[in-house]
Amino acid sequence: MIDKLLYIDPGTGSMLFSIIIGIAGVLIFAGHALWIRLKFFFLGGRAKDTDGSRLPICIFSEGKRYWNIFRPVLDEFEKRGKDIYYLTASPDDPALKADYKHVHAEFIGEGNKAISRMNLIKADMVISTTPSLDVFQWKRSKGASYYVHIPHMPNDITTYKMFGLDFYDAVLVSGKYQEDQIRRLEAIRSIPAKEVVLTGIPYLDTMKERLDALPEADGSKKDKTILLAPSWGNNGILTAYGAPFIESLIKTSYKIIIRPHPQSFTSEKDLIDKLMAQFPESDKLKWNRDTDNFNVLNEADILISDFSGVIFDFALVFNKPVIYTEPSNDWSQYDCSWDTEELWTYQILPKIGRKLTSDNIGNIGTLIEDCISGTDSKELAKGRDLAREQTWCNIGHGAEKTADCLIGKHDELVKKAAAAEDNKGGKNAKGAKDQPARRKSKKSLFA
Repeated sequence: MIDKLLYIDPGTGSMLFSIIIGIAGVLIFAGHALWIRLKFFFLGGRAKDTDGSRLPICIFSEGKRYWNIFRPVLDEFEKRGKDIYYLTASPDDPALKADYKHVHAEFIGEGNKAISRMNLIKADMVISTTPSLDVFQWKRSKGASYYVHIPHMPNDITTYKMFGLDFYDAVLVSGKYQEDQIRRLEAIRSIPAKEVVLTGIPYLDTMKERLDALPEADGSKKDKTILLAPSWGNNGILTAYGAPFIESLIKTSYKIIIRPHPQSFTSEKDLIDKLMAQFPESDKLKWNRDTDNFNVLNEADILISDFSGVIFDFALVFNKPVIYTEPSNDWSQYDCSWDTEELWTYQILPKIGRKLTSDNIGNIGTLIEDCISGTDSKELAKGRDLAREQTWCNIGHGAEKTADCLIGKHDELVKKAAAAEDNKGGKNAKGAKDQPARRKSKKSLFA
């Protein structure tokens, strides 16, 4: 009887463990934030806290891997002569060396230090791809007025950990189904509706521009190329299928490029080292670790991957078929577990590619041929058109629409702040310094 009373099912146990870890994280970061506040106080930081110290619009980037997401937006601000501040957690972020006049890039420390500083930021608007605002470590700063989320993949907005977007003020999306997902979660959780704006996917626009600028292929290429680009972890292809799968690809008539996820070289180093030793580079097979994946995606005729965002980059921009594996993901701790509708990704994948299963893996050559030029090729082409229609609005104008949205919203915030000041008796009213800034300064960025 006692054993039954003490029993906790795995799902509940996992959730309780996450809650405990979350509480611990909150306490640790609250203490760290308090220490920074005390340090600023005793070092005279408060004396520098002036009305002009707030940033107008700023971007927080967790690291240089998100540079391609933000760069088109930064370029658009630069083109318009509008100031924007880029705060990065990578000391080698390309933004720090970029030749901008109106984009002000700053390294604010790595990991926890960056998060702690963002918890104290003073800004009118904060833009980020980072989910879980006000859930675990990353907190809404009392000195920041408005938070905007930009997704870094063109698919389901509900594949973040639970409550991933609940405390943002706005989300910029690229498909109507993403807005529908957000609205359903808001209704289920009885939380205020956030602003949702269909802007597009700036980084895919940039990739498409690069592709369109290339010389037209002369048709001389004879050898077809397979790109194997798996994720890392237990559901990744290299872990799940390993050497036998690579051997089966080598037996086909195609050239092979293997591009492991960058994290694999750290978290799965033994596996990658073993596979690279077992399958050295040759005329038939290449290993790819380029920072920029454009050239390798362009070279490939078909992509084999798992539950990875690169599938959509490849299918939507390069208009080529994919073969995918469906991982046995446990979605119980993710936002989609609350949703009443099936993930859009699960609905669209069978339309743009073919699933790799235990039944067809032994005949991979035929499966590839059917996708590239065989019986499935025309159907998959129609599926890619449908995917673009559903998840990539404003093609070619994503950065422009994003900048319009951010600048327009900032103007609105400033007007509201000015009206609030007038209602309170003028600019010197109590609390006026925490209203959106009308002038810029790089001093005292953190509360």
